[in-house]
Amino acid sequence: MTPTLRTERLLLEPYVPEDEDHFVTLFQDSRVSRWMGDGPSSEAEDRALFGRIFTKVYAQDLFDVWAVRRDGLLVGHAEIKPTDTVAGHEIIYALAPATWGSGLGTELAEAIVAHGFETLQLAEVYATVAAPNQASLALLRRVGFEHVRDIEEEDGGTTRVLARSRSACR
Repeated sequence: MTPTLRTERLLLEPYVPEDEDHFVTLFQDSRVSRWMGDGPSSEAEDRALFGRIFTKVYAQDLFDVWAVRRDGLLVGHAEIKPTDTVAGHEIIYALAPATWGSGLGTELAEAIVAHGFETLQLAEVYATVAAPNQASLALLRRVGFEHVRDIEEEDGGTTRVLARSRSACR
């Protein structure tokens, strides 16, 4: 079951059904969704994704997925999950644009990585980031991730694979 995590300014906790509209608003913002998965989805697809968090991810205890809150408001989304892309666990995070530039992304990434190392006992944690997403790449470098390789996507884009090992923990 997804545990609750706390940082200095954030609360990461399992979603509740009442979060659906806020989740959809976050993912419908093109500034956020352009970097998530295959890019922007329809509202119906985002609602279906939210539903699967309960019917599949939480119901089958597949991996940890959090609503990210600050001062009681949903300001982001976070996950750590196994993925074949890197043959390991990958962190995924998104924050509302209103929070960008405040250091919350760094705080969030560090919390997810710490959970991976301390609770899940992982030796390495990965992240995959679209090459043009310089802000996320810089954030990950700041928290100790290193470039591993590039994946050339079918659409011609490049995804950077980054990793942080437990031994690199500060």
